[in-house]
Amino acid sequence: MCSNGDTLTSWQTLATAKREAILGSIPEEWRLAKIPTVEEQRNVTGAYIRQFLSAKEVEITETDAMGIVEKTTSGAWRAVEVIQAFCHRASLSHQLVNCLHETFFDAALADAKELDAYFADHGEPKGPLHGLPVSLKDQFHIKGVETTMGYVGWIGTFQGQKGDSRSMTFESEMVRELRQLGAVLYCKTAVPHTLMCGETVNNIIEYTWNPHNRNLSCGGSSGGEGALIALGGSPGGFGTDIGGSIRIPAAFNGLFGLRPTSGRLPYGGVANSMDGQNSVLSVVGPLASSAGGVKLLTKSILSAEPWLHDPLVTEIPWRRDLEAQTKDLIASSQLSVGFLDHDGAVAPHPPVKRALGLLRDLIVQSGNKVFEWQPPPHLLQRVNELTYKTWLYDGGADVRKDFALSGEPWAVQILDIWQERPQADALSIAENNRALRQCRKEYLDYWNSTAASSGTAERHRPADVFVAPCAPFAAARPGRYDYIGYTSVVNGLDLPSVVVPITKVDRTDDVVDTSYQPVSELDKKIQSDYDPEIYDGAPVSLQIIGRRHQEEKLLAIAEWLEGELKKGSLAT
Repeated sequence: MCSNGDTLTSWQTLATAKREAILGSIPEEWRLAKIPTVEEQRNVTGAYIRQFLSAKEVEITETDAMGIVEKTTSGAWRAVEVIQAFCHRASLSHQLVNCLHETFFDAALADAKELDAYFADHGEPKGPLHGLPVSLKDQFHIKGVETTMGYVGWIGTFQGQKGDSRSMTFESEMVRELRQLGAVLYCKTAVPHTLMCGETVNNIIEYTWNPHNRNLSCGGSSGGEGALIALGGSPGGFGTDIGGSIRIPAAFNGLFGLRPTSGRLPYGGVANSMDGQNSVLSVVGPLASSAGGVKLLTKSILSAEPWLHDPLVTEIPWRRDLEAQTKDLIASSQLSVGFLDHDGAVAPHPPVKRALGLLRDLIVQSGNKVFEWQPPPHLLQRVNELTYKTWLYDGGADVRKDFALSGEPWAVQILDIWQERPQADALSIAENNRALRQCRKEYLDYWNSTAASSGTAERHRPADVFVAPCAPFAAARPGRYDYIGYTSVVNGLDLPSVVVPITKVDRTDDVVDTSYQPVSELDKKIQSDYDPEIYDGAPVSLQIIGRRHQEEKLLAIAEWLEGELKKGSLAT
């Protein structure tokens, strides 16, 4: 602790210096003279941030990833002008909501110049992502760039190890592939220390806010990614997900995000908490401003054949046939979609309930089939219980070790999770794994049983996908993310899931439901957190969940829904 009011502790000195270095990396001409209070400007996206940009910068940064590569791979836009525009907008974004951990704009501009020279010499792009700016969650290692993962004790080290030769030289496998594909890397985004939090908070950048509504959280743990993309500071990037850490920020920020099946995309060389825990694996996945952007990033990484370099990646190239079959199902009104409106533990807030109704109506109006998704509630709760146990196999030793490096305090949001507990032994880990395997089998059996209720014309064909909330709320209020069961159950079952933004909270339409009777004290607490005035304007999203390794199917459905939602203006 401080010895007096004027003296900073060692960790405070380090954290302050790092925080100031991030701001200091922003060119002087991009600095904002004043950051408005939330009362003065709740929503800093759209028209607000545009005022600080040129017309050309707005055009570039408000084009989605698909549109950008159409321009850069044809030579219509130079990679340099694209990355300059995004570096500017990312700099503004950080000042408004604290979303960046690292910037390396000069290196990005040098890479972009090389790409422009390559195009001039060869008359063709380097790869499918030629000139596309891609942001990365601060778990990915990049040469010449620090990785702190939100820990003060990791500053100036390699994952907390001083003098490690890999410091500032090592690169994650996906980083290598993105460079090979022609992407331009330029920043790394904020995370909560430990990564195990639905809000983004640490002692370096402090708190990352939701740019659509700065009363609320941007989500976590890929929260910096979500906030940056929502502000147009990136067209797309990659996060990780072990309990909802891609889907939560995608949902809270009105983005598309994919949690793939474990082993579909490469995780090799990515920093992590609890590394080596293999019962429920963290996965890498993309977030973007459009469904097409998510698909582009996914397809491009698969085209680099990551299974040749990461032993945990399954050899499944992008399957055009599955994508085409899904589009045919939709066109022929044979898509079957289950709806999980309540998981039996915590009910969704009124805006999320309205979003479920809007999406249900859209699918019915398209001629496709909907029905109630009703797996046994005790099974969902059991999966979550077993999943949470996997995160605590080491009794919290890993994260306590990293906090001890600097002596920094823990964010209040994670204190309950990481209280010191006994470490699990081999027998109890094996028992948990067996129980989780049995739950996955029971869930598979339920899925197969939906052939009787899905209403499909084809006999004995179970549901294609099901829809569920991402969280009980449109976004969490700071310090009040008390239930992650809607996302963590998907990790426990290892199912792929894609987030689709549906609408926004409307204080007039989304009034408090005074007739609702909570099913538990936790449910009562979460319902009491809802205030239409505080939530007004926040994005409302849902997740679409499929069978394992069916990412192509999910993304085809997401693209279709994106188009239909735009037609009906539900997402605005």
